[in-house]
Amino acid sequence: MDDVLVVGAGPVGLALACGLLEQGTPVRVIDKATGPATTSRANFVHARGSEVLDRLGALGDLAERSVRAMKITTYLGDKPLMRIRFGDPGIDTAAPPMVISQAEVEASLRNRLAELGGAIEWGSPLTALRQDDSGVVATVGDAQVRAAWLVGCDGAGSATRRLAGIGFPGVKLSERFLLADVHLDWDLDRSGTTGWIHPDGMVGAMPMPGNGWRIIAYDPGHSGEKSTSDALLARVEQILPERTGHDVHVQEASWLSEFTVHRRLADSYRSGRVLLAGDAGHTHAPFGGQGMLTGLGDAENLAWKLALVCDGRAGTGLIDSYEAERRPLATEVLRNTSLVTKVNVAQNPLGRLLRDRVIAPIFGVPAVQRWVTYQTSQLWVSYRRGPLAEKACPATKPRPGDRVPDRRCGSTRLYEELRGHWVLLGPRQLVQVARSHLGDLVTGLESSENMLVRPDGHLAWRGQDPGALDRWLSAALSTGAVR
Repeated sequence: MDDVLVVGAGPVGLALACGLLEQGTPVRVIDKATGPATTSRANFVHARGSEVLDRLGALGDLAERSVRAMKITTYLGDKPLMRIRFGDPGIDTAAPPMVISQAEVEASLRNRLAELGGAIEWGSPLTALRQDDSGVVATVGDAQVRAAWLVGCDGAGSATRRLAGIGFPGVKLSERFLLADVHLDWDLDRSGTTGWIHPDGMVGAMPMPGNGWRIIAYDPGHSGEKSTSDALLARVEQILPERTGHDVHVQEASWLSEFTVHRRLADSYRSGRVLLAGDAGHTHAPFGGQGMLTGLGDAENLAWKLALVCDGRAGTGLIDSYEAERRPLATEVLRNTSLVTKVNVAQNPLGRLLRDRVIAPIFGVPAVQRWVTYQTSQLWVSYRRGPLAEKACPATKPRPGDRVPDRRCGSTRLYEELRGHWVLLGPRQLVQVARSHLGDLVTGLESSENMLVRPDGHLAWRGQDPGALDRWLSAALSTGAVR
């Protein structure tokens, strides 16, 4: 019996599998597709996503191959309406945001999975499942597979979620958006994304590696049957000059797609021994690049908890802290992306007036731009109010539940040591207490900070009393709650 069956070999499933294998947990990865995707809708990895990839050992050379388009310029007609510059929001990170295709991120994660001894079973759809107190029996194609846990990382149309009977309430907008990866005969500035506000709908152009462009266009009034590639290309060729004012022609189109926006949140992330992560649990508009980012965070959070449970070092109650910590973030992301979508696609006169004359000037203020960078980066994500963070609020930051920034620790880096491990920054006595609960999953580094850092880079505990650390670990691992 496998410890964990992961359904879906996208970025979330791959990140989860890598996180489990880093901690020695056997995992099996299946996907209904016949092979890896070569194109993708997502093409932006914010700073926190880069940090997750770093801690998983999967960042590789993605940063060097990405485009650093760190500004957005929006035009109303031929006049700049709004400029937003992205940058360091004042929170240390050695992993900058990247413009790079999700397909490239997945390839890097697949390489890391192979390094860890994992593999993907392509052409293996999940068609049925049943579960009991000891595990899950899944029907994969025509075969029966038994696992202690099953995690659905199979996207918004998740078969896992449907078979587990988990509700997915929300709404679907009727209007479509167009996506296109193209080469264009224009000399538009490649140092950032350019957008145009037009009465017929917004259109944006983001530079991509290889001198290509990602085009996104709101196309209201063209919903209905799925369009052919030729029809999509014709529509893109019509929209670009009409809405941008540029005499531009498509020289080559490598990918064309369309989508409608869904805003949905699963009723629960867990049903017995079946769990959901990424778009299987939450889906929303693509504005702000929050989808893949949130999914990678889900995977990293769940991986270390599942690994401890599978290893017998923690009770199943620890699994419930996954939803308690991650679902509030998904709720906030849905709320924020819905608001951004409404602003971007405003069609009525009052909404357009508010966007063009009130909101746009506000976003030109440097303090507001820093706030936007801070929000979209997700470096602010904290689990202070979660079940694993003690209520005591020490004056020193970070506090329990907060993200711990990467740092040099002698000849190494904190995030290098977190790959599948906990790190105790403190004296040997505290290290011994942590190892009495977590074994060789704890790396001890001499420091005066006296902090226990979780594998996902968040502060678990801080203090000087070995007895207090022992009590925290006992409660966290046995029940999944220390409050």
